[in-house]
Amino acid sequence: MGVRENRKVARWFFSFFKIQSIMEPYIFRPAQENDLPRVWEMVRQAKALMYREGRQQWDESYPLPVHLEEDMRRRYAYVLSDWEKVIAYAAVVFDGELAYDQIHGQWLGEGPFVVVHRLAVAEECQGRGVATRLMREVENLSVGQGVFSFRVDTHLENTRMRRVLEKCGFIYCGEVFYPRGSRMAYEKRLCSCR
Repeated sequence: MGVRENRKVARWFFSFFKIQSIMEPYIFRPAQENDLPRVWEMVRQAKALMYREGRQQWDESYPLPVHLEEDMRRRYAYVLSDWEKVIAYAAVVFDGELAYDQIHGQWLGEGPFVVVHRLAVAEECQGRGVATRLMREVENLSVGQGVFSFRVDTHLENTRMRRVLEKCGFIYCGEVFYPRGSRMAYEKRLCSCR
């Protein structure tokens, strides 16, 4: 039996016993240029889901391929892949976020922080804990770089992302504002003892 057949058997086994999201080996890495078509496909799927659910966070004008290309240029683009393909994307930013300077509320702490923007999970992987896994990988990356604060914002209507943030231990800190409207702001302090 070849590698491909072994992988198919392992996938069936994991999905049969409902342990795929725990056991499946994921790879978290900087995105490469050849990942962009797949990333754009996932972003389009996320936009369609938001539209079906009546959420206004992403639309025809944001995000676009130009935003993903800018993420690549700035080295913000990261992907999570399984054995076969990319299954999640996020812009992972260590350069700060101007909108976070004026929070209506209060951050948990001061100092450098990591931010995630434009998180998208492949449609076929929804409900498998992929977004949570990606967020945990960002935490590990951040701690590895000596940054112990993780901030993120999301639209009030984005209950999926809010559940992910709560599951990952983020704390609601207040509102931040962009030209496209206000967002709920969250922070998680990371442990340096990992």
